[in-house]
Amino acid sequence: MESSSKLRIVPNDIPDPYYIAFIDEAGDPGLKAVRPIDPTGATEWLCMSAVVVRAKYSGDLTGWVRSMLSTSGVQNPTDLHWRNLPDYRKRVVVNELVQHPIRGFVLASNKKNMRGYRNVRAESARSKQWFYNYCLRLLLERVTDFCYQHAKREHANRRFVKIIYSQRDTHSYAQTAAYQELLKVQAKGGALMLSKRRIMWEVLDWRLSEPVSHKSSAGAQLADVLASAFYQAADTLPPTKWNNEFAKLLKPIMAKENGSCIGYGVALQPTPPSKARLNDRQKEIFEFYGYKFWP
Repeated sequence: MESSSKLRIVPNDIPDPYYIAFIDEAGDPGLKAVRPIDPTGATEWLCMSAVVVRAKYSGDLTGWVRSMLSTSGVQNPTDLHWRNLPDYRKRVVVNELVQHPIRGFVLASNKKNMRGYRNVRAESARSKQWFYNYCLRLLLERVTDFCYQHAKREHANRRFVKIIYSQRDTHSYAQTAAYQELLKVQAKGGALMLSKRRIMWEVLDWRLSEPVSHKSSAGAQLADVLASAFYQAADTLPPTKWNNEFAKLLKPIMAKENGSCIGYGVALQPTPPSKARLNDRQKEIFEFYGYKFWP
């Protein structure tokens, strides 16, 4: 019999990731009051983004960001933050970004039709961020599908994706992990309410996820570029300085499904697009990526 003083060694079975997905958002998930319906309130848009890279490039990200900032003329190139850049520097950053081996995803949710909506089931489970989790779910459905399909084409032995969140003090990432575990259980039992897409659990392991500070993560800073560029292209309310040039320049890296970004690399909510009741300037970026707005 072994001595009880000996420590039991538990093997580390956490899989090594083949991909890393950095996630950030622009706007907020508030629904109680939503602009422009309400003169003051939450943002009209929540734009959630993901930048996906092979894990083997993780050590190169800091160099990529420093090069973008240096080339654009930033004197202290240590922290890429979209809102701090003038337009001419944003243009340089985006033009450099699309030269790198990454894929981008954006889930753009126009919240006017959700104003005042309450998810009673989520509230009963004490979930205070159900709308954020819902939008993240839609984003991860696309990200995990891409990783699953891409790994299969590359005949990769490893295909897991590590999820890294740009940390916000308003979010509980423990709640997010619990929500994802619930979805996984429901998927196994065939009880998912949304059936068109699903999170590809074959490439996800909840232990491969963590929040990081924006300043400490070059990948999170790249995700900020995507989320903020599309937010700037969609939001026409002050204080946003509307400009869709930069979101258009990102097209070479936006993920495609069957040759199209619609509903995949660029996903607009609600569906169909006409439900969003967008103005002409807001429609431009989505029409650029192939959306049609029928009367």
